[in-house]
Amino acid sequence: MTAWDISSSGVQFVTSLVEDAMDDLAKDVKAYGTDVASAAESAGTISAAYCGASQTGAVGAALALFVEGTAQEVLFLGARAAKSVSGAREATGYYEGGALEMAATAQRNALAAPKVEMPGKGGEGQGGGEK
Repeated sequence: MTAWDISSSGVQFVTSLVEDAMDDLAKDVKAYGTDVASAAESAGTISAAYCGASQTGAVGAALALFVEGTAQEVLFLGARAAKSVSGAREATGYYEGGALEMAATAQRNALAAPKVEMPGKGGEGQGGGEK
């Protein structure tokens, strides 16, 4: 890695901007979940209303399938950003300490795609964790 010329203050600045964006993304994802649930409930059903729990209509079922089908990608966005920030900071720390081989290893590890497990599907935590 002879071409490295890293400014630790620059890395800190950029990674702090990414963290701010990650916070905003987390808020947007939470709002997205609330909005989809509201849309599914407001869409109603094809059949007449009965006493008891409301039924899920065709639009609500389609929204649920969409959310289920895209949840992995949504969780991946957060996991990818978090791994990139962590890797950039780790590699910079090694670089500043003169451990260029360890910095290169940290950089390679950060570039690998994170493993994301869906909550409730055998994984622990909220799905954004790396194994």
